[in-house]
Amino acid sequence: MHTAETVTLTRLPSGVPVQTTVHTYEPKDGTDGPTLYVQAAQHGREINGTEVLRRLHGRLERAELSGRVVAVPVADPLTFDRVSYVTPEALDSVNSNMNRVWPGDAGGSLHQRMAAKLWEYISDADAIVDLHTGSPDMLTHTVYLRGDESSRDLARAFGVDILLAEAAGEDADDEWTERSFDGKLRVAATNAGIPSITPELAHNKQLVEPAIVAGVEGLLNVCRDMGILSGAVEPWDGRTYRNHLGRVQAAASGLFVAREDVELAREVRPGDHLGWVYDPTTYEVLQEVEAERAGIVYSIAREATVTGGETLVGIALPLDDGEGDTEGGDPFDEADGDLDI
Repeated sequence: MHTAETVTLTRLPSGVPVQTTVHTYEPKDGTDGPTLYVQAAQHGREINGTEVLRRLHGRLERAELSGRVVAVPVADPLTFDRVSYVTPEALDSVNSNMNRVWPGDAGGSLHQRMAAKLWEYISDADAIVDLHTGSPDMLTHTVYLRGDESSRDLARAFGVDILLAEAAGEDADDEWTERSFDGKLRVAATNAGIPSITPELAHNKQLVEPAIVAGVEGLLNVCRDMGILSGAVEPWDGRTYRNHLGRVQAAASGLFVAREDVELAREVRPGDHLGWVYDPTTYEVLQEVEAERAGIVYSIAREATVTGGETLVGIALPLDDGEGDTEGGDPFDEADGDLDI
């Protein structure tokens, strides 16, 4: 059984409501079962997840369910309408990024109120999938909170080849606190005892078919794993890496030119040359961009105008502390230097 509810998340100063639609799919006979909450488009330019939920809709409408799926295809209408990552300062000057304020505050800023309204649905869930997309050139992967076994198992059930285990709180670097990462939905929900993952389905602003297919199959796998749908989930056979620590950042602002041989899934070692940042007015090379640690390339900045501190190349570092699938030999194929997946 499917129902669609129009929900007012907050109101603008003029009184105009900011609304979204919450879809609920549940057994026709009223049978109790586990609940999966899934949302997309917290960041309005990240639209692949919205298309994933549209396609999932038809599958769930026809399915015999043994639990509930609660789906929100547009979690942040304010950024969606502007095809943007954050809201303009005029709308929320305090918390422009919705994914930094969870679980929200019903008496707080605009985004805090929106998050608090959605948290009413989230807090009743047994698992959460928060669909995102990444930069213009990025491998599809799933992020979970490192050390949380239930979230790791949820990520494995989703089934993409690459998992990134993200440290949080005191285990993370200073940037974690500086950028309010504790307010991410995945982190807040996991800390509240709800297993949560963030699939990053390729890049933004465009509908990317392989990523959409991966998203639909991933959600169906999660439903099977939770017992909401019948059927078995294939054992996960990918690799787990660490998030963020391998990022290569711009030391100066300018134009970034990546080497032609820097490709997604390529293995890199410390000192490998990845490209250049140069001054567009004098042509002076400001930075010889090099890898600092060994890992695989999972994202490359293709928007060439960069500012100091911006990530140029994302490098996922092998997880070597016993967590994840690190057994069975080197995750790199030494013969051709590419990720062996």
